Amino acid sequence: MSRRLEGLSALITGASRGIGFAIAREFVEQGARVFLVARDQARLEQAAAQLGDSAVVGTYACDVGDAIALEEMFRAAEEWAGDLDVLVNNAGIHLGKPFTDYRLDEFDRVMNINVRSVFRLMQLAIVHMRQLQGGKIVNVSSTAGRFESANQAVYNASKHALNGLTLCAALENAPYGININAICPGMVNTDMWDSFVKEAATRGVNGDMLRKGVEARIPIGRFIEPEEVAHIAVWLASHEADGMAGQLITISGGMRMG
Repeated sequence: MSRRLEGLSALITGASRGIGFAIAREFVEQGARVFLVARDQARLEQAAAQLGDSAVVGTYACDVGDAIALEEMFRAAEEWAGDLDVLVNNAGIHLGKPFTDYRLDEFDRVMNINVRSVFRLMQLAIVHMRQLQGGKIVNVSSTAGRFESANQAVYNASKHALNGLTLCAALENAPYGININAICPGMVNTDMWDSFVKEAATRGVNGDMLRKGVEARIPIGRFIEPEEVAHIAVWLASHEADGMAGQLITISGGMRMG
């Protein structure tokens, strides 16, 4: 059986660890060439070393919140890939606080990374993919973009915005053969959980107790693994998902349904 992404080239942000790295690994296993983007050059090199040689894996250290650096990064990805078939927007940050405690600079930082950078990368990728007469964009969102949460207003707002961008861009670009969808994970075993624990500690909540409480609310009784998110990303990037456009796919172990 042929590999599902054979011959495709993908740009993946936030790719040095967690969900992004899991997606990169699955893409390579399924035959794709991957251009990995993250802020930390050392972590990128470690990730690339685990995935394959330079013919299969490219790297670029970049803070996607830096507008100029983001443009330069995309041009480098185009040069490396030639035809860029898939964009995976995974880079994101979390900041949890009570609603009235957020500072405006914190609001701006979260929106810049989680929304503005994705918006611009989608614009650049869509122009490129229209020339190719097709492509796939997979945005890694969150159940936070579909539901409400206490002490998460800015993060949730950023993911609601990301979902809105996904739906509108999908509607406009499906006629060009560009499939745009989002994955909305619930609680995943990544280091982003540490930020939840840190925020909870400011309210006197024990991290271990917090995790046990969250797991008790998940019908399958555990957090999602990054590889489970990656399996969905592979499918969305493949021709098997050519009929998928503008979908927000939740994977939360049943914690959020519908």
